[in-house]
Amino acid sequence: MKKGIVLSVAFLFAVVMIMGAAPTTAQAKVQFVTIGTGGITGVYYPTGGAIAKMVNKKRKEYGIRATVESTGGSVFNINAIMAGDLEFGVAQSDRQYQAVKGIANWKDKGPQKDLRAVFSIHPESVDLIAAVDANINCLADLKGKRVNVGNIGSGYRKNALDALEANGLDYKKDFHAESLKAAEAPGLIQDGRIDAAFYTVGHPSGYYKEATSGVRKVKFVPITNIESLLAKYPYYAKSATLMKNYPGAVNTEASVPTFGVKATLVTSIKVPDNVVYAITKEVFDNFETFKKLHPAYEGLTKESMLTGLSAPFHPGALKYYKEVGLK
Repeated sequence: MKKGIVLSVAFLFAVVMIMGAAPTTAQAKVQFVTIGTGGITGVYYPTGGAIAKMVNKKRKEYGIRATVESTGGSVFNINAIMAGDLEFGVAQSDRQYQAVKGIANWKDKGPQKDLRAVFSIHPESVDLIAAVDANINCLADLKGKRVNVGNIGSGYRKNALDALEANGLDYKKDFHAESLKAAEAPGLIQDGRIDAAFYTVGHPSGYYKEATSGVRKVKFVPITNIESLLAKYPYYAKSATLMKNYPGAVNTEASVPTFGVKATLVTSIKVPDNVVYAITKEVFDNFETFKKLHPAYEGLTKESMLTGLSAPFHPGALKYYKEVGLK
């Protein structure tokens, strides 16, 4: 009798242990992925948030839990992906090109052979804003002024330096260059501590709304004389920034000429195919919903999201594109 009781208790204990272990086993199947973005005032951060939100809605189906991290931008994201610290990251198309080729910030490291493209997103304009009282009407007028060219490692810093070079300017000699993070610049312009600032972002942007909404009047400065720049770098193209998005700016013209790149989503070949497939599928299957998440996505088409990419497509993304006839 006692033996029977002991066996029964042992059996019940085993059942409880198995049932208790079940959630742990299920939890172990969840794959956690982090998407590196950029500063919270840009479009990268909400872009990453939108993608994560879509995937997380189907966490039970995919077994994926996505989170978003505000980072230093393109170069940081690519390096973190290559190091295994991030699974995905948003990066400018020029930075993707440079990483694949092993040039610029990757000159010493060489080509980043494990970098893979997922899709491109919105176009981004390289813009220069300046305080009206600084009397800056073109890039040549930056001489002697205090100008933010961007934090080291950011994609927009390279864009700024390229624009300056095309116009015959040396940021180390011709003006007082600052290497501030993008989020700092609008406030510093309003405080009178800097006169102008470069930034690359999709429009409309909270950065420019903040910069043009203060007591100190601010305007967008045309970036011209860039023909040599466009000929040298295939990822650049002429663009124009619409002033309707920034009623606080003093510009009277409908748009201000400049040039730009594209934002892209990148990953590593080491990230599992099923994870990349799920993220790609959710964005493209819910394309119209995705477009409504930010005004910068207004002109997106599914076809345009497969352009401006230098790295090979990740197999997980390519699988989806072939299934729906995009490739």
